Amino acid sequence: MTEVIFNPDRLQIKLFADGADIDDMRRLANLPYIEGLTTKPTHMAKAGVSNYESFAKEVLTFIKDKPISFEVFSDEFENMERQANKIAEWGDNIYVKIPVTNTQGVSSAPLVKRLASNGVKLNVTAILTLEQVNTIHDALSPDTPAIVSVFAGRVADTGRDPIPIMTAAKILLADQPKTELLWASPREVLNIIQADQSGCDIITATPDILKKLSKLDYDLERFSLDTVRMFYDDAKKAKYTL
Repeated sequence: MTEVIFNPDRLQIKLFADGADIDDMRRLANLPYIEGLTTKPTHMAKAGVSNYESFAKEVLTFIKDKPISFEVFSDEFENMERQANKIAEWGDNIYVKIPVTNTQGVSSAPLVKRLASNGVKLNVTAILTLEQVNTIHDALSPDTPAIVSVFAGRVADTGRDPIPIMTAAKILLADQPKTELLWASPREVLNIIQADQSGCDIITATPDILKKLSKLDYDLERFSLDTVRMFYDDAKKAKYTL
């Protein structure tokens, strides 16, 4: 696969790769403009991962210096805490992903507070509202690194503009010196630009979106011609006649 030619100085935001395909993760981890990686049980299941711990420890053999997020999967807070502490022990570059609530809608803020107070690096995930950002803000420790993942793409899926939410979230988190705001679930390259302009610290993107970085600032006339040629070639390959 031809790698994207991308100038990291084009943006201030940090690019994290999101997924669970081992080959993709290994390839992307070696790219200088990928500054971290994230994964989750959903990606892992789609990739055919059957043993969570074995998968994570294999990933950690080649991702040693860049931050990597692994998510707990219990719905019960006591067991969630046990899983978080176990995952955190696997490496200093690990951020443990904790969902903002459990499946019953009960806030995970008390758990976040305990873990952060004990020095566990956290990635609080599945956040969609400013109220949730504020609640998690109050649970974080100024002494422990953390990531607050707001699912801006899912906000946009509801017809709402995520940019005001992300801008306000950045302001809310300003007094947490070791906490970074992450734009999660982007749908297109434009979202990377929007996240950068909103002041987000990090954006996660799947390999499919990262490949599209080759089109960043691409000449539109040329893109139009590329598209016409693609349509023509596809019709030719199909051997259509009239």
